[in-house]
Amino acid sequence: MHKDEMENYIDLKSLFSLIINKWWIIILAALVGGGAAFGFSKLCMPLKYSSELAMYVQSYTTFNENPEHNYNNINNSKQLINTYEKVLVDNAVLNDIGEKLTETFDEGVIADSFAVSDGRISPASLRSCITITSPTDTSVLNMTAVTKNPELSAAICNNMALVAPDYIQRAVGVGEINAIDTAKVQYNPVSPNVKKNTALGAFAAAFLAVVIIILIDFFDNTVKETEWLSEKYKKAIIGEIQQFEQEKKNDKADKHIRLTDKDVPFAVVESYKSIRTNVNFALSPFEKKVFTVSSTSPAEGKSTTSANIAIALAQGGSKVLLIDGDLRKSVQHKIFGVRNRKGLSTAIGKMADIDECIAKDVMENLDVMPAGPIPPNPSELLASENMTSILEKLSERYSIIIIDTPPVNVVTDSMELARNVSGTIMVIRYGDTTTDDVDEAMKKIEFSKMNMLGFILNGVKTKHKGKYYSKYKYKYYKYDKGYGYGYGSKPDETDDEEGDSQEIKKENRKTNTNKGNQNNKSKKKKGGK
Repeated sequence: MHKDEMENYIDLKSLFSLIINKWWIIILAALVGGGAAFGFSKLCMPLKYSSELAMYVQSYTTFNENPEHNYNNINNSKQLINTYEKVLVDNAVLNDIGEKLTETFDEGVIADSFAVSDGRISPASLRSCITITSPTDTSVLNMTAVTKNPELSAAICNNMALVAPDYIQRAVGVGEINAIDTAKVQYNPVSPNVKKNTALGAFAAAFLAVVIIILIDFFDNTVKETEWLSEKYKKAIIGEIQQFEQEKKNDKADKHIRLTDKDVPFAVVESYKSIRTNVNFALSPFEKKVFTVSSTSPAEGKSTTSANIAIALAQGGSKVLLIDGDLRKSVQHKIFGVRNRKGLSTAIGKMADIDECIAKDVMENLDVMPAGPIPPNPSELLASENMTSILEKLSERYSIIIIDTPPVNVVTDSMELARNVSGTIMVIRYGDTTTDDVDEAMKKIEFSKMNMLGFILNGVKTKHKGKYYSKYKYKYYKYDKGYGYGYGSKPDETDDEEGDSQEIKKENRKTNTNKGNQNNKSKKKKGGK
């Protein structure tokens, strides 16, 4: 298979997959369209009734015993049919029929089916109700009249049979036209065809839904494929994190999900294990195991992803420090339930000792340095020599240091750390981050000469055993339009009062209980001896 053929095959396969994945939208559209067509046909479209009449055309008035003469007579009849069709719908013929109808039916019946002017039926409106056809290779004219009244339809056909011979004789002067039978009144409506209209409505709605789905996908410039990221920017894909849904929590303070929380799907846990492996590989060439995690824009999941990467690395045996470098909208202290009175900002400003600014052993092998009080100059603090000195000291204590930084396209804080870190990992939200956002972020990263370690695609919608992973609605901390508003404000007092979160307290209680059980067992053993 040639390369061009392969690309076309892949495109068709992707298109088919797109339509299959949106099958419920197409079916819903078909149901709505079919229902709308059914309702419109039943409630809005008037009932119409049809009546038919067959008329035979003769070129001469009589037949004789000469076969050749009769054959020529039939051929001449066929030639006259086109002429007769025009004559029978002439205004003069229709006016005559209209007069007969007004003499027979009430004005209300007439007005319901035709346009009436000065008590006379409009020839055009009467002509629109009449259809005259001729079967191939015959001398027969079939006339059909369709109106809202079954008796009116039959009367039109029968009146045509009465007036047609005289007008044909006067207008053409050759041959005759005779009715084979009289038109019968048919009380079964021929319109609307509810079944046909419903099927057409369903098909049209489904087709329109398919077109809209294809157009939306065609003009969708959000990132949905890691292959696109890898090929365009020539950077590694650190991992993909599936989107899933967890039971709503009553605690409003806990707006983020941690890897150690219950009900986290196995696939998500495995995703972070894979990310842990890839991060270790990405950092292996560097002596300094310090990296930042950022995103292009707010609400892409970089803080939650930073926390869970730190947990995964700590579970792998590395001594990990997670630093909340988002000095404007910090959230790591909320995720881990630690106090935020002292943190990175107070350490850089030398208002507190480094050890006082670190929450030790929030989990095994994991320490957290919160952001601390909001400073008036976050970018300057992160670019300061004090920040460099702090990272150098902490690098001697920890195997890996992760810094959660603000979005690249919002502020320059992340780029200020370029010279102090081994690189950065960019978190991209599936179906939300646009290609323009990524382009802009990459330009800023390249301009600041920061090493790009790779991408993490967050909130990926995938299938597993024929079923979608349930969607977890990450409740990310919202960045205001005026990002950074409120410089110099006091830290959240409720955070200081809360202290350790309920989650941490539960873990501590479990640890103490286990230690108590072990002590009791050892005492029993000693007593037994």
